Amino acid sequence: MELGIGIGWRPEIADEVEALTGVDWVEAVAENLCADHVPDSLVRLRERGVRVVPHGVALGLGGADRPDPVRLASLAARAELLGAPLVTEHIAFVRAGGPLTASPRLEAGHLLPVPRTWDALDVLCENVRIAQDSLPVPLALENIAALITWPGEELTEGQFLAELVERTGVRLLIDVANLHTNHVNLGQDPAKALDELPVEAIAYVHVAGGVERNGVWHDTHAHPVTAPVLQVLAELRSRVDPPGVLLERDDAFPPAAELAAELDAIRATLRRAAPPAGARPTTTRDAARDGDGPGVGDGTGVGVGVGVSESDGDDAGNGVGDGGRAPAAPVPAGTRDRTAVAQTALLSALVAGTPAPEGFDHRRLRVQSRALAAKRADVVAKVAPELPEILGDGYRAAFLAYAGGRPMSGGYRRDALDFAEHVLIAGGPADPVARRLLTYWWQDRSGARPPRRTTRLVRAARAALVGK
Repeated sequence: MELGIGIGWRPEIADEVEALTGVDWVEAVAENLCADHVPDSLVRLRERGVRVVPHGVALGLGGADRPDPVRLASLAARAELLGAPLVTEHIAFVRAGGPLTASPRLEAGHLLPVPRTWDALDVLCENVRIAQDSLPVPLALENIAALITWPGEELTEGQFLAELVERTGVRLLIDVANLHTNHVNLGQDPAKALDELPVEAIAYVHVAGGVERNGVWHDTHAHPVTAPVLQVLAELRSRVDPPGVLLERDDAFPPAAELAAELDAIRATLRRAAPPAGARPTTTRDAARDGDGPGVGDGTGVGVGVGVSESDGDDAGNGVGDGGRAPAAPVPAGTRDRTAVAQTALLSALVAGTPAPEGFDHRRLRVQSRALAAKRADVVAKVAPELPEILGDGYRAAFLAYAGGRPMSGGYRRDALDFAEHVLIAGGPADPVARRLLTYWWQDRSGARPPRRTTRLVRAARAALVGK
C-alpha cells in the first residue's frame, strides 16, 4: 500500500494542512476524534483523495493487561468512519496497577518503554493478536523514544521488533526521530537497529523534531526536524523504499511555509539516499539468511522471516497480519503477573515517588519523572485553558506541587478536575475573585451530568460579574 508523503493533521493547523501542496495523506490522533463525526477539514481532504490514518496513543499494547475492549472498539470505529487503510499504535505501556497487582490504577499520560525481554514479548504478542482480531484493517506499531532503559534486557530493539513481526505478522511504523532519540539518550545505534529489523514490514515512517538539553534529547514534536534525524531517514531509505513518510508536529506550530520547507527537506533526503537503480543493499538480516554472518537469528532465537503480503491493503481483514502470522501460543503462566509487578513498580516510582526499582539509573528516572509532571501540566492547560487563566502565573507551580503527590488515575480532563478540587480544598487560590471563578469552573464540570443551558448561562454571567 503506497501512501506517499504525509503530515500529521492537528486542529490547530487544519487550514495550513489543507493549503499544502503535494500532501498525499494525513494522520490524526485517534483519541482526539469523535467516534461519530469527522471534522470538516478531514472531510474536505478526503473528498480530494487524501487518505486519513488514525494514530492511537492510549491502548498500551505493551502493558501487562489485555487490551481494553472499549478502547479497541473505539479505535475500530474511527478507522471505519475515516475509511482508513490501516490504524497505528505504539509499542509501549501507558498504565499499570489494577487487579493484576491488587493496587490502585496508575496512568502515565505518556508512552513508556517495555523491557526487551522474552516475558514482555510474550505479553505484547498476545495483546497484538487480540487487537488485530478486533480491528477492521491492518495494524502497524511504532517504536518509541525513551529516556530510560530496563535492566536485564535480553534483546536489542531490532531483534525485539523482528521477533514481534515474525510471531504476529504486524506491520511496523518506524519513527526515525525516536531512533535518533534513543541514540543520544541510550547509546543505541540507529544503523544497527535498521539492519536487524524487518524493513520489508514497514508500513510508513515518522519524522519529527526535538531538542537537546543537558545531554538529553527531548522528542518534543515542537521543534524543526534536525539534520541528524534526516540522516537516520537517509539510512533507512538506503535499505528500503518506505511506502509512506510523514512529518509530525504537535506543538509550537510554525507557519505553513515552514511546514512546506520541512516536507521538501524530507523529499530531498529520500531522493538523495535512494540506492542506484538495480542495486540491492545488504543488511545483517540478509547476511543471516545467506549464511554469511551471525545476524539476529544466531543463538538468540529471533526469526528472520516476516511473511508480509504485498497486498495494496484493499482486501478485507488484516492483510499482512493474517497471512504472515505464526500460530498463537498462550502466554506462559505467571508472565502477565510478573510483567504487571515490574511495570507498576516503575510507574509508581515515576509518578508517585515510591523507591526506584533495582537496576534503574536513578538520575534518568528523575529526569523522566520531571518530564511526566511537566507534560501533565502542559496537557491539562490545553484541555482546560481556563485553569491557567484563573490561576495566572501560579498555575504551573501549583500543578507541579499537586502532581508530585497525586498520580494520574484517569484521563487529562479528570486530572484537571482533581487538580482544581485539590486547590480549593487547600484553601486556594488566595485571591477571592480567582477562588470564586475556580469554584464556578469546578461546579460546571464535576456534576454527574453536564449542566443545562440555562444553568450554564447563569453561571457564565455570574463569573463575568465576579471577574469585573
